[in-house]
Amino acid sequence: MQNFIRKMHGTFIFHAVSSHFVNGLVPVAVLFLVLSLITTDPCFERTVIHLISVAALAIPLSFFSGIRDWRLKFHRGKAPIFYHKIRLSLLLALLCTAVMAIRLTWPDPLAAGGGIAWLYGGCIVLTLPVVVLLGHFGGKLASMTRQKNIAGSEPGR
Repeated sequence: MQNFIRKMHGTFIFHAVSSHFVNGLVPVAVLFLVLSLITTDPCFERTVIHLISVAALAIPLSFFSGIRDWRLKFHRGKAPIFYHKIRLSLLLALLCTAVMAIRLTWPDPLAAGGGIAWLYGGCIVLTLPVVVLLGHFGGKLASMTRQKNIAGSEPGR
């Protein structure tokens, strides 16, 4: 058991865990939004707001751990990929905040119909391509780091 804990401590990457947590919640929230629209069951929509709220609470952990890794592992590299990830993270936080604000203002925005229902649903649906792009860029960084490790240099240098 101690060996397992030692290995986990040596390989644990907090940013990867926190970002995958958020990236796992968002597609499920979109799925429950679709189920809510198909079935008109309000329980599905309540689950959507719970998932988006939990994701919103986890975004700062992912964001700041990503900034920390960027500074430490990549020495604040000026590559566009880092700035894309920062902008996308801020957009994700903004979309999640908008979803929560709409839901706090209108207890059942989908039933309200009209522009508010479209805005609410649109903000939720837009979170999906944002997390896909965040994962894509994160995967590119991880791949670059692995390739540099294979070539014998340190990651991010």
